Formats: sequence, structure tokens, C-alpha cells
Amino acid sequence: MYCEEVFQKLYQQMPEDTAFCPYRICPLGAHIDHQLGKVTGFAIDRGIHVAYKKREDGVVRLASVNFPEGIQFDLHAIEEHKVGDWADYLRGAAKYLGEKHPLRIGFDGVIEGTLPIGGLSSSAAVTISFLSVLCRVNQIQLSDLDVISIAKRAENEYVGVSSGKLDQSCEVYCRKDHLLYLDTADDSYERISASGAMKPYKIAIFFSGVERTLAGSGYNLRVDECKSAAYDLMAFSGMEYGKYADAVLRQVPAEVFEQYKDRLPENFRKRAEHFYGESARVEAGVKAWREGDIETFGQLISQSGHSSIHLYESGSDELRTMYEIMNRTKGIYGGRFSGAGFKGCCMALIDPDYEEEIVQQVTKEYLSAFPKLEGKYSAYICESADGVVMKWI
Repeated sequence: MYCEEVFQKLYQQMPEDTAFCPYRICPLGAHIDHQLGKVTGFAIDRGIHVAYKKREDGVVRLASVNFPEGIQFDLHAIEEHKVGDWADYLRGAAKYLGEKHPLRIGFDGVIEGTLPIGGLSSSAAVTISFLSVLCRVNQIQLSDLDVISIAKRAENEYVGVSSGKLDQSCEVYCRKDHLLYLDTADDSYERISASGAMKPYKIAIFFSGVERTLAGSGYNLRVDECKSAAYDLMAFSGMEYGKYADAVLRQVPAEVFEQYKDRLPENFRKRAEHFYGESARVEAGVKAWREGDIETFGQLISQSGHSSIHLYESGSDELRTMYEIMNRTKGIYGGRFSGAGFKGCCMALIDPDYEEEIVQQVTKEYLSAFPKLEGKYSAYICESADGVVMKWI
């Protein structure tokens, strides 16, 4: 791995080990985990690698293959509030891990992402790979749920992004050739194996060439609009409700939405309509996957993308154009934005027999529409993969 080469040159010694966390995609269940909806996911065979060697003074020193600035902080003196650089996720994770476990040992490291940033939950993968190293060198053993909870808390409370637990859960729970079916309300999950009757598939990732950061996007506004819709619907219907901060659409039956939706402001109605429609698509998609019907599963993914554009109202001109191109490209079972959908990338499940033609067609049409993005746009063919393996020393 390249991060090992960089480590040797930078620190003039060999790393003692490496850690890895995969990226993830969410074929169905987009934008509803923060409302405690049910979601699906795959881990993919690309992700974040960390080459490292422990140090006894409690200092974490990290260089990045993907960012020019390195970072350094002391585990015994972590800033109370975010600094504003890419290491905020790591400071937050160390802070919350340190509340329950003594952290004495730091490490020197080099971190490497194997795909461009945006739409694949790279922030969660960075955080989890960092936690993996920090736990190894400090001889801390965490449950899968502990890993997910600490990484999510770092993103929510320290960085300030109101995300759900989809990203972290996929990167921990997923297994190769299994669809993760997760209920974010109670953390129950099922890994559903691909049916022997299912046609072969691979995962295509198309990067728009336009990067984004959730903390500065419309992501948090969409979460607030969903919460506002839930709060209003509970009030209109006479349901019991508590604090606004605790309101989520999962608490509101679909029948209540249908009865009172016309009383909601248009934006709130659209966000809620996406939630209930996407929840239904998740159930239909899980059924199709169990039956080995990847064509129906793919069609539902594309329908999900349409809802993200027209009801959740995420996406940029670049991503909307790419979505339209994917929909008319032969060999693509279905595709949509990946991640929050404000910039970043699109994902698609594809027939491997058409792999080369798909990449050529999408690339040609996309760069014809956005010629200035040549050299920034990129395409990759991936496969499903296992989630992170937390090794304990």
C-alpha cells in the first residue's frame, strides 16, 4: 500500500501494522436514517488505509496522502471544540473514547483514501479506521455498537453534522455479497445473502469532480425540515409529543401523514413524502433481493434517486445530469446519488458484461455536458466487501 511507502519515507522507519475501513453505499434508504428509518447498505472493496506505529507520549501525528496538511494533537489535551480541519472527526472520536477508556498511547501514522472524497462516507471510514488503531495501541476492546456510537457521536456532537447511523453501521456490519438491512430505531439488522438465482452484479462509482463537505452543505437544513414535519404532524393529529429535538418521522404513522399532509408547508410535505416513499421502497427492495430479482431492486434504486431530486431536493446540476445519463445507459440495473447528494458521486448496480461500455458511455456523455471537469471526474468499478475488522492486541 502506498501509505506504507509514505510512512517509511516520512518517519524513516517501517510501520508496525495497518488498519482498514471500507467505504459504503446505500442503495435504498437514502436520507431517512436520521429519521430512524430502515435502510440498506453495502460496504465496497475500497476505503481508508492507515499505516501506523505507536508512540508512548500520547501524541497522535498523522500525515495524509490525500490532503497536504498533516495534523498533530495530544490525547491528554484535546480541544473542547472543533478546529475546522479534516482531523476534527478524529479529535471527536478520541475525546469520546477517552471518556470511558484511558488513552495513554498515541501513534505516528499515514492515512490514505483509495477513492476521491464525497458520497461514500469517507468521514465515517476515516473515523473508524482511526478508532481501530487507537484501540489496538491502547489495548481497548469495543463492541461493534460501541464503535458505531463513538464514530457517530464524533460526527454529530464534535463536528456538528446531524447524520444518522447508516454510514458507520454499514462500514462495521456489512459482509461481502450480503445486503445489510438495518433498523436504525433499535439497531437490529439482518445480512441477506445474494440468492443463487440472482444475476451477477458489480458496483459502479462515478465521481462528479465536484467535492463537498456536509458541514457547509444543505444537509443539516434537510434534517431540520424532516423534524419540523414530524413535529407538526404530531401536533395536528393530537399525538403525544415531547421536545422538538426528539421528533422524527418514524414516530408518525403514514396514515397520519396522508390525513394531514396538506396542512404542512410545501418543503416539509416534500421531505415527509420522501421519507414514507423511501421506507416503502426499502421493504420492496429487501423482498426483491431475497427473491434474487436484481432488475426490480435496481428499478427501485432509480426511483429512490428520482425522489431524492424531486422530493428531498438534494443534488447539484452535475449529479442530476449524471443520474439521467445512468438511467438511459444499457447494462445499469439502477443508480442514484450516493451519500447526502449535494455534490460527490453517483453509484449504480451494473451487469458486469457491460462494464466497459457503461464506463465509456457515462464518461462520454458526462464530460460532453461538463467539459471543464475533465481530469476531475473519474469512474471506478467495485465489488461488495466485508465491513471493518477490529483487531485487538
